[in-house]
Amino acid sequence: MRDEIYSIYHLSLDPANFAPFQALVARIVAAASEEADTLTYEYVVNADQTAVHIIERYRMAGLLPHVEETFAPYAEEFLSLVKIEALFVYGDPTPEIRTKLDGFGATYLASFDGFTR
Repeated sequence: MRDEIYSIYHLSLDPANFAPFQALVARIVAAASEEADTLTYEYVVNADQTAVHIIERYRMAGLLPHVEETFAPYAEEFLSLVKIEALFVYGDPTPEIRTKLDGFGATYLASFDGFTR
């Protein structure tokens, strides 16, 4: 995790909003797939379509461009369809990244043992 940032967003939504949310997410994922420093960007949903997690992994240089350039044009519509209930951030984010993610209510967790292959 040294030069990478991992995050998990926990979102809630009305199941009636899932179809338009899914269509919006397809556009966001297509845009994010073009980002060289975005390593993982995956949405998962529970069976009753009331909770979604976004699993993200970036090289340190990739997170701010994702939020400020790729995600920003979709933010208003995104937040009209879901509510961010929690955001967990893993790694050692820069002060600039912390400032940006604090706006999403981030909780920061630091690694103290383990490995990644």
